[in-house]
Amino acid sequence: MKRSSILILIFLAISGTVGLLLYSGKGAFNPNTKYLIGQPLDSLNGVIVYYNGMVGHSDGRTLAPDGYNIGMKYQCVEFVKRYYYQFYHHKMPDSYGNAKDFYDRILEDSSLNAKRGLLQFSNNSKSKPREGDLVIFDGHAGNPYGHVAIVCGVSDSMVNIIQQNPGPFAASRDTFGLQCKDGKWTVDCKRLLGWLRKDTTLQAAGNTD
Repeated sequence: MKRSSILILIFLAISGTVGLLLYSGKGAFNPNTKYLIGQPLDSLNGVIVYYNGMVGHSDGRTLAPDGYNIGMKYQCVEFVKRYYYQFYHHKMPDSYGNAKDFYDRILEDSSLNAKRGLLQFSNNSKSKPREGDLVIFDGHAGNPYGHVAIVCGVSDSMVNIIQQNPGPFAASRDTFGLQCKDGKWTVDCKRLLGWLRKDTTLQAAGNTD
């Protein structure tokens, strides 16, 4: 291999490592000076999405007035749990865990996820995603903890989500393709594991909170 090619490979490796550290670092360093950490960016039904800077950053824990653990500011988990607490008055039986842990891989489609007190659907489900569902993404090299967001719009061909802490330069909203084949719905994102839903039947019976 030529010396120039080796130098290029070394440069790319160093650049990738630096980029990963900047993206997922845990410090308060903010690479996007357009926003301040903790600045409101967006909202859904009155529940605010805050800017967090680098995905690994956290700024203390959010607790509800009754002591319920909502999550670390301003991680993706903190937003979705704060939304479910404020809008649905829902408290998860297990209030801890990383984003990808919200999805229980051993459950069958349309089963009750007891740890979250929500119905769980796989990303190839008979049940089409609905507004208000939580969508759970698996981890990757830059973020091994996964990601979670809320469905804020659905059509027969698209799913819109709102999210907190997608990265310092990413938008608070995103869109994915949606298709139905053989009676099952699939969101066009390989890392999307599935979605969770508040069961209104259980809610009326007072069994989920």
